[in-house]
Amino acid sequence: MALPGAQGGEGLAGGSKKRSPFFHITPTAEDGGLAMLHLKRDHLLPVRLNSTADEGYGTECAVTNTRFGSFPHDTLIGLEWGSQVRASKVDTGSRGRKGKKGKALDVEGCAEAGAEEETVREEVSEQVSKKRGAGEAGLEEDGGLAKKARRSAPLQQPDAIANKKEEADEADETGTNATQGVSKKAKSQPSANMNGEGSAKAPVEAGSGFLHILPPTPEDWTLSLDHRTQVVYTPDYSYILQRLRVKPGSTLIEAGAGSGSFTHAAARAVFSGHPDPARKKRRMGKVYSYEYHEPRVQTLRNEIHEHGLEEIVQLTHRDVCNDGFLLSPENTSATSPRANAIFLDLPAPWLALKHLTHASPSPLNSESPVHICTFSPCIEQVTATVSQLRKSGWTEVEMVEVQHRRIDVRREQVGLRNEGLRGVNASAATVEEAVGRLREVECGMHSFHSQVQHKAGINGAEDQKKQQQVNGEDGAQANGNGNGNGKGKGGGEKKGIQGSKAARLEKIKREAGERKLWKEGNLVHRTEGEVKTHTSYLVFAVLPSSYSNL
Repeated sequence: MALPGAQGGEGLAGGSKKRSPFFHITPTAEDGGLAMLHLKRDHLLPVRLNSTADEGYGTECAVTNTRFGSFPHDTLIGLEWGSQVRASKVDTGSRGRKGKKGKALDVEGCAEAGAEEETVREEVSEQVSKKRGAGEAGLEEDGGLAKKARRSAPLQQPDAIANKKEEADEADETGTNATQGVSKKAKSQPSANMNGEGSAKAPVEAGSGFLHILPPTPEDWTLSLDHRTQVVYTPDYSYILQRLRVKPGSTLIEAGAGSGSFTHAAARAVFSGHPDPARKKRRMGKVYSYEYHEPRVQTLRNEIHEHGLEEIVQLTHRDVCNDGFLLSPENTSATSPRANAIFLDLPAPWLALKHLTHASPSPLNSESPVHICTFSPCIEQVTATVSQLRKSGWTEVEMVEVQHRRIDVRREQVGLRNEGLRGVNASAATVEEAVGRLREVECGMHSFHSQVQHKAGINGAEDQKKQQQVNGEDGAQANGNGNGNGKGKGGGEKKGIQGSKAARLEKIKREAGERKLWKEGNLVHRTEGEVKTHTSYLVFAVLPSSYSNL
């Protein structure tokens, strides 16, 4: 996955070891480091922070554009992990860019200025020609027609404009001097624009939009990577690594690297530190990953290099079902990974089991039990795999399906006192609230019809007086029993205006700012819908260590 702002092909400078951001987390976000931009739940964007890449937005650093706003990297570098960052005002349109588009715009601006200059020159030349042909009325009329034709003609090419400039200079020096001031003014406009675009501006905070900046982790990488294949999500690979008993210093074989989700998680699980001659010798963790699809191998190899995982992960392009798991074609014991954990994410994992035995040369560690897990979406694959495992001497064969569910816990608020607020069930909580709202709606309806009829001039003076008396007797209720077409402006109409929906919502919003809404309502929980995970069957088995009768 090509990260925004990443410098492809950067190696270990001077042969020095590259520290992986997945193992060594700095206190703050650093320039050139990997960061995860948390936009919303389960939506993250990995970026390589860059303070020097000028992308033509009027800033001297790279800019990451999202649906929630634009974020110059200068506003991200140096922040503590977990900080909230507001979006900045950045001109992301073609007017704020440089490069080819900016140059094209500058050429268009110069062409427009040249066209304006040419128009002025044509007018001056026309005046000179009129003076030379004084006394001939027909020529003057032809000159006026020619002037109109030239004005309506399309803009000419820059070469033609230059030729006409030379002709105008030779025809009349005075006319050229007259247009010189206009020419300089027209030319200065595009140059001023170019100077304005080239100057870097300090980022200005936008009115809305924000994100959180987080350090990279395998879990976040799984949610943000490009899905070149189906990926193993966190609920599955966390359970798999626990069942395989992977720990720092373990050696794991992964067949079917795909998008690299499980690869990053396994690398963190086996990581036991970098080799250090000054320290006591210890077993170093290693992940031997295999993938048969060459384009995916190249993409994953670039990601492993960018993330500093080359010392932990060794990626090999091979079809393990036919060629096995040994590290070189010589098929000697010296090339054995000596793995004690195996993960197979293959279409036909049973075809690869013939290479996973203790028979020499073997890719397994014969001195300890070997744990295996296969990842299969279909039950037919599980049946064939289990049958081959039993024939090959594997024990403790078991199939597991992980069903991951999220429980949503929140406070549920029911009632009209929180109408219009986010996440509130705006329905009456009691009978009194429902009756009060019905009266308010009915009063508003009568008030509306009363105003319409009054403006139309339908009501007479007697009906108006009668309606006022009725409203005085039955003030707040103002029901429609025979008086539904009331014409006055009594208490019912006044109450309807004061109780309009806009005024009511504004009042509720004002009162909500003074209350502790997070403590109100009932605490409820419910199961959420499906999360981003792939339903597959996990087959686990154990191959006992080899032994002899001696």
